[in-house]
Amino acid sequence: MMRRRTTLLTGCTALALALGATACGGGGPVSAGGGDKALGGQTVTVAGVWTGSEQKNFQKVLDAFSAKTGAKTQFISTGDNVSTVVGSKIEGGNAPDVVMVPQVGVLQQFAKKGWLTPLSSTTEKAVDAGYAPVWKKYGSVDGRLYGLYFKAAHKSTVWYSPDALNQAGVKPPKTYDEMLKAGRTVSDSGLAAFSVAGQDGWTLTDWFENIYLSQAGPEKYDALAAHKLKWTDASVVKALGTLGKLFKDRQLVAGGQKEALNTDFPGSVEKVFGPKPEAGMVYEGDFVAGVAHDQFGKTIGTDANFFPFPAVDGGKAPVVSGGDAAVVLKDGKNAKAGMKLLEYLATPEAAAVWAKAGGFLSPNKKLDLAQYGDDVTRATAKSLVAAGDTVRFDMSDQAPAAFGGTKGAGEWKLLQDFLRDPSDPKGTAARLETAAAKAYQG
Repeated sequence: MMRRRTTLLTGCTALALALGATACGGGGPVSAGGGDKALGGQTVTVAGVWTGSEQKNFQKVLDAFSAKTGAKTQFISTGDNVSTVVGSKIEGGNAPDVVMVPQVGVLQQFAKKGWLTPLSSTTEKAVDAGYAPVWKKYGSVDGRLYGLYFKAAHKSTVWYSPDALNQAGVKPPKTYDEMLKAGRTVSDSGLAAFSVAGQDGWTLTDWFENIYLSQAGPEKYDALAAHKLKWTDASVVKALGTLGKLFKDRQLVAGGQKEALNTDFPGSVEKVFGPKPEAGMVYEGDFVAGVAHDQFGKTIGTDANFFPFPAVDGGKAPVVSGGDAAVVLKDGKNAKAGMKLLEYLATPEAAAVWAKAGGFLSPNKKLDLAQYGDDVTRATAKSLVAAGDTVRFDMSDQAPAAFGGTKGAGEWKLLQDFLRDPSDPKGTAARLETAAAKAYQG
């Protein structure tokens, strides 16, 4: 349920460059090279959440695989509820061969149900050679590799209007406190500092995760993600208090808390990059650029740019990621051909196809950054790869969906309540713990 990206990267979301290079160009699909057409006559079915431009660009990757191997491919869009759709297809005897799984929790669920085949030694060697170990960890269950992370998101980027910051005379900040100070200066110059998408609870989880990772550190982040640390821990209360500083400051949040709660993700981007700007900055992942470019015609790097989510209280600047992992289902009619597809997806050659098409980041460090169509995407990709093992996967995506992935419930709802009234971090932490304990137990 990659709800935070499937509908966001619309059109040619390549983050078009100020230098004039367009990410939608690049001369068409990258050739998959030779191949012995060993899979001729076979069809590999692939299920995933992607629609629109994401689906079209992934199809270019599948077409390159077909050119190399002779296999045909069929993509099935599942919508957000991958688990339910795939489960029903398995029960109906119509399982796809490969599924692009958008959440660690869903991958673990599939593995524990016995639906998945461990990946081949060829794929595992490619992962060992090309990926930071953390990506193998997130693709593994009980020490066995089941998932290959093909597409990633960089969720530690704060997007801003260069005009707004220049007018206020501020530069991209290096620390969280500097960011709030810069925001107040932006506000004094006539725009609110931040547009906050409080109507979408997932954006609030991302705010929390970046603050928590930087402030509390990766070990506590991992413990909280696995619910080995309770949400009532002092580190959680402290992070909520840090986030609450921003939420309760009317100078910082466009329209105040009430308007933030009525602003969805695309609306939050519009408030910064639309025809009538109301704020200078918006926090979310690299996919903000796609909306700013495709919907509002902004040239990325000139009209819209980003700075890394800043360090909090002397911690390290966080790098929070999300991603889609390819898995092979045991019950697929062409599971062996599906495994060959994953061996291909593990190569930099496959990643280059989508990198040239745009709207894509790869965690594969063997992918030449020159394959990306513009400087801003290259910068985000470089930051993601350079973070190595300090990258942490989106915490709510690691949680049971009842807690970390359900509209109007669990963490999404409780952080919306906190945005509405950030006066009691300790009480919010207690309510989060109650909801988490119930979901993890279930």
